[in-house]
Amino acid sequence: MSIIEKALDKNRSRQASPRADAPPPLEPSASPLPETETPRSQEVKIDFGWLRKQGILIPGEERTSSAEEFRMMKRPLLNNAFGRHSAMQVPKGRMIMVTSALPGEGKTFTTANLALSIAMEVDRTVLVVDADVARPAIPRTLGFQADRGLMDVLTDPQTDIPDVLLRTNVEGLSILPAGRPHGRSTEILASDAMMRLLDDLYERYDDRVILFDSPPLLATSEPGVLAHHMGQVVMVVDADTTPATSVERAMEQLQSCDVVLSMLNRAAPMPGMGYAGGYYYGGRDHEPDAREQV
Repeated sequence: MSIIEKALDKNRSRQASPRADAPPPLEPSASPLPETETPRSQEVKIDFGWLRKQGILIPGEERTSSAEEFRMMKRPLLNNAFGRHSAMQVPKGRMIMVTSALPGEGKTFTTANLALSIAMEVDRTVLVVDADVARPAIPRTLGFQADRGLMDVLTDPQTDIPDVLLRTNVEGLSILPAGRPHGRSTEILASDAMMRLLDDLYERYDDRVILFDSPPLLATSEPGVLAHHMGQVVMVVDADTTPATSVERAMEQLQSCDVVLSMLNRAAPMPGMGYAGGYYYGGRDHEPDAREQV
């Protein structure tokens, strides 16, 4: 073998055997796992101009008589929900259902204003649940559109609350829409799945007030089912049109709830009170002789 051939063989052997200081050869790695995103709630924009046209209070605007009325209305609700210490708290007082005896008495208007007023609290957040699954009105009232919501969570195992929960441009306010209508809504709202969902909503954040905009009590059976799981109920009564017999029949469905506060909507201003909107707020507290009226 010539000197040139010996040199070539030696060079080939060096290339074949790794150097002591050389990095180890790369091993083929397994295909990377697909990235999974944690479900996150979407954000919707509440149309303040639309709220103003309906007479609904606007967060951050100057003090108005309507804002003052709802500010006073929310105070007994918040006192019952949180109290100054645990002994003063109503059990599940942060779960509040807003309802009426008949359609058109202003329950959704009341829910929206209460929610916006509570959202302006420094240390509280509020979740509005549109529980009127047959005639949902919260999105239309606040000026946005929604498709999926509460009924989808209860009927579709692949849908979770974060998938349908809507954050808003009002800090501290979120919305759970009603979702797609279902023919067995009453049975679904009385199901174990609904009980688990209510517990989840209640326990997830201890600073959260949960407002349920429910159907009218005499129009459907859903609110009677919901009332069993509420800490407080706000009963909206139209001062000019609601018959007293209808109010009495509606109240009979709320016997399971210890705290029922009533709001007289569109009432004539009371002398000396200075209320322009005509609201009267009073109720049956969990202690019979402890009543709140504003």
